[in-house]
Amino acid sequence: MKVTILGGGRVGRAIAADLARRGNFLVRVADLDRENLSRLEKASGVETLAVDLSRQDGIREAVEGAEIVIDAVPGFLGFQTLKAVIEAEKDVVDIAFFPEDPFELDTLAKERGVTAVVDSGVAPGMSNLLVGHAAAGLDRIERVAIYVGGLPTEPVGPYGYRATFSPIDVIEEYTRPARIVKEGRIVERPALSELETLEFEGIGTLEAFLTDGLRTLLRTIPARSMVEKTLRYPGHAEKISLLKETGLFNEDPVEIGGVQVRPIDLTAALLFPIWEFKDGEEDMTAMRIVVEGTREGRPVRYTYELLDRFDREMGTSSMARTTGYTAAAVAAMLSEGLYIRPGISPLEAVAAEQGTVDFILSELHNRGIVYQERVEG
Repeated sequence: MKVTILGGGRVGRAIAADLARRGNFLVRVADLDRENLSRLEKASGVETLAVDLSRQDGIREAVEGAEIVIDAVPGFLGFQTLKAVIEAEKDVVDIAFFPEDPFELDTLAKERGVTAVVDSGVAPGMSNLLVGHAAAGLDRIERVAIYVGGLPTEPVGPYGYRATFSPIDVIEEYTRPARIVKEGRIVERPALSELETLEFEGIGTLEAFLTDGLRTLLRTIPARSMVEKTLRYPGHAEKISLLKETGLFNEDPVEIGGVQVRPIDLTAALLFPIWEFKDGEEDMTAMRIVVEGTREGRPVRYTYELLDRFDREMGTSSMARTTGYTAAAVAAMLSEGLYIRPGISPLEAVAAEQGTVDFILSELHNRGIVYQERVEG
């Protein structure tokens, strides 16, 4: 089956390598960065195409002949890229994590007969799949709490942090208000607020704070209470809050020496080198999902936990593994015909189809990504 991956960054490369190793996919990666493409050609032997994915004609050229498309472009390009792929009538797996509402494209996808599975990474992604799976076993959903973070294996640098995905997307997490559910209603809270600490076996103490990661779950899961919180080493939130309160994430220009400068651009330019992983540094992904409710009048709690680490043998980061291999598993699921539903489908909707959850979990387990489940009640 012919698959085109839009975006050859760290995650796009992990997806390409995984699909190529399977032997039953012809993989093409499209990107404007020739260095990314050169790495792929040497490492995986996949076909590459140098093309500008910010242009509609570039997207059309990239997806021509593909049976499945995986959208792995940066978030700011995500919505328009997904729209263009749907207009090209290609089934698509999306991990662009754009800020727009993907359901705005639902009618278009149905009209074009396109199955579009969105937010197909680790979180959003596997968090949605497992919340949907647990919710299906409950008569009433009281509480959903998602805790997730990509971290260096040890706290490093002044922020105790390295960016495991696009740093500009990290800053977006810290500035966009967090939409959560309280007493059955969607409300907004400041990002970085409602700080708490949790203990994780194999790591120790981590702090957790609100971020706007619930996305489609706000619409699809009727919980009384629902939050998503980002995990970091203790002290990180306080330092980021100081930058935020000082105005260093503001987008309105200020004049410095006769030059108009956006504070966020200066902050990004200074932070990105600090947040880059250095040679020899490794990352990990931690996640805990708690879903509580009732079944036949009795309280039930589902807990899912993940601790994944850098793959030294393959040289693949944990965040690229947990995000990219999930997208690859979803693409494999579509190729097997296990899920065929025109329209926009987040993974919590996919979870309702028989066999899909077991298929995806098995695919990940075979790659050493193991989600532990505990059911109480």
